[in-house]
Amino acid sequence: MLPSKVVRHKAGRFLPVILAGLILAACSGQGPQTSTVNIQGPVTASSAYYLQQAQQSSDDSKTDWQLLAIRALLKEGKYPEATQQLSQLPQQLSETQQQESLLLRAQLLISQQKTKEAEPLLAQVKTGSLSQDQLARYYSLQIASAQGRPSLSLLRTYIAQEPLLKGTDHQANIDATWQTLTQMSPQEASNLVINADENVLQGWLDLLAVWRANAQDAEMLKSGIKDWQTRYPQNPAAKTLPTQLSQMQNYTKASTSIIALLLPLNGQAQVFANAIQKGFNDAKNGVTAPVAQPAAAQPASADATASTQPAAAGSAADPISAPQQSADTTTQPQSQPQSQSQSQSQSQPAAAAPASNAQIKVYDTSSQPIEQVMQQAQQDGATIVVGPLLKSNVEKVANSQTPLNVLALNEPEKIQNHPNICYFALSPEDEARDAAHHIWDQGKRQPLLLVPRSGLGDRVTNAFAQEWQTLGGSTVMQQRFGTTSELKQGINSGAGISLSGTPVNAAPAEPQGVSIAGLTIPAPQQSTPDVVSTSSGGGVDAVYIVSTQDELQLIKPMIAMRTGSRSNISLYASSRSAQAGAGPDFRLEMDGLQFSDIPLLSGSNPGLMQQTSKSFNNDYSLVRLYAMGMDAWTLANHFNQMRQSAGFTLDGNTGKLSADTDCVINRKLTWNQYRRGEIAPAN
Repeated sequence: MLPSKVVRHKAGRFLPVILAGLILAACSGQGPQTSTVNIQGPVTASSAYYLQQAQQSSDDSKTDWQLLAIRALLKEGKYPEATQQLSQLPQQLSETQQQESLLLRAQLLISQQKTKEAEPLLAQVKTGSLSQDQLARYYSLQIASAQGRPSLSLLRTYIAQEPLLKGTDHQANIDATWQTLTQMSPQEASNLVINADENVLQGWLDLLAVWRANAQDAEMLKSGIKDWQTRYPQNPAAKTLPTQLSQMQNYTKASTSIIALLLPLNGQAQVFANAIQKGFNDAKNGVTAPVAQPAAAQPASADATASTQPAAAGSAADPISAPQQSADTTTQPQSQPQSQSQSQSQSQPAAAAPASNAQIKVYDTSSQPIEQVMQQAQQDGATIVVGPLLKSNVEKVANSQTPLNVLALNEPEKIQNHPNICYFALSPEDEARDAAHHIWDQGKRQPLLLVPRSGLGDRVTNAFAQEWQTLGGSTVMQQRFGTTSELKQGINSGAGISLSGTPVNAAPAEPQGVSIAGLTIPAPQQSTPDVVSTSSGGGVDAVYIVSTQDELQLIKPMIAMRTGSRSNISLYASSRSAQAGAGPDFRLEMDGLQFSDIPLLSGSNPGLMQQTSKSFNNDYSLVRLYAMGMDAWTLANHFNQMRQSAGFTLDGNTGKLSADTDCVINRKLTWNQYRRGEIAPAN
């Protein structure tokens, strides 16, 4: 055993060495730690922190801190500051820094809606040298540059990004992939050409087919999804269903054993209510096709029909957007089941088995306050309410805190989101929004709205402009026209219509930003344009006309007077101008013009269209309301599905129907075109 003094002596010899090492370690800890700057990882601090670190760091790590600061600035929406920092980056960058710089520059351009300029930068990115975090951001930029346009390339990008994500980002990827698929038409989806080894994509396409085949039957859909999960166990959607499908699997069908149908059975709106009620009853009874030689049935009031037809031609909602009943009507509510009219029973279309054994109780909203009608319906055991029809009554029901499920047949001025209320209307706003999508999809970018000087014109321009901005479009121009007499004076004088106008100063819809996988692109700020004027030589490439048939016969040649017969400006019209009695001369005059209408009046069911048109003396405004009644029956029987399932869609007689987050039913219409005296589907 060594003496203790020897041990103390050796320990004393090593002590200075240990102290020196500790001092050196402490000194090195005060210097720049380049290893802690990871530009390939997520950003976790504020831009102020990273900028401070850049100022305090040596040249070895300053650039890395700058790159992190730029990412934070973009995340915070501070684009001018990010631009300034990008300009201050050194010319010589390492390979890793160069790749990060490309991602940041592309992100800045995309946030400024300059997707075309961003694409070459993204093409330079070497994906093999990116970290998983960078790769997820790279795919997010590719997705953002697609601007929501569904395509095979976009689907492949979502699929490539999916394994890199976790948590809410992963669910968002699954939902976005599904949304891209469902935005494709059946023909577009079937025409996709994929590689033999794209098993994940094939699985997604098969899931889409299962959904489209069983979307109207919840039990069949549940069974179909379960079978699909067995066939594609490794598909990401098999492990994490899209939210829409998950909700559809969990929802329970709303009770429709007793349906309260609330309509104004007296007053000026009675004729509209009769058409809706007939369509509702026919749908309930399974009417799908007419008998060989149906007899014509008269509307409830021929005089009322004649007096309201011009106003109703454009949109069924126009004549029922405000109270129109007589103040001294005294009809009591009809709480007993409503029978078919005598004219219906004389010659009724061939019917399949009734779609339901539900009992329909009809209540007259023109006889007493809507609050009392709702209370009576609840006391009578109604399980769902369809109606009311007038906008003022819809607003009162929305404010009533009723416990009943309600499918309102109009929209209030301000939508209120209630878990038990949905809104279904045939409105000019619906048509205007659909027209914006149709014109945008045809590649037009400089539309002019030609609308009447009226409240209808105001509603159309606001709805169109808001939807156009949502799609990414710029300023929408508008021009107003007056009465038919004024138009005739213009055509007689040879003045024509110059395609010039002023901007529509509509409040834009709230824009949505992109935020996924560590990449945040705040929505661009909307600026109010200066009042300017655009002429036919200033870039107008599309004109959306909202007019009656008589007005359109004057407007189209007046446009040709100023633009010439060979103008490449495309003309579009709303259903307001689509009426019965348009002969071959009119169709030739309208050559080239595209117009929208409900599927029932566009040939989706020729037999039913012929029968219904005769029933209402070829008053297309009432035929549209009849179709609305049919769709109201179907929607009522899918109430919980459209209320609870995101992305609900239905092929209806009034359009391809979908429900938004407030359960407002939107309609995608059918577009046709006049071609050499015939009517054909629009391209």
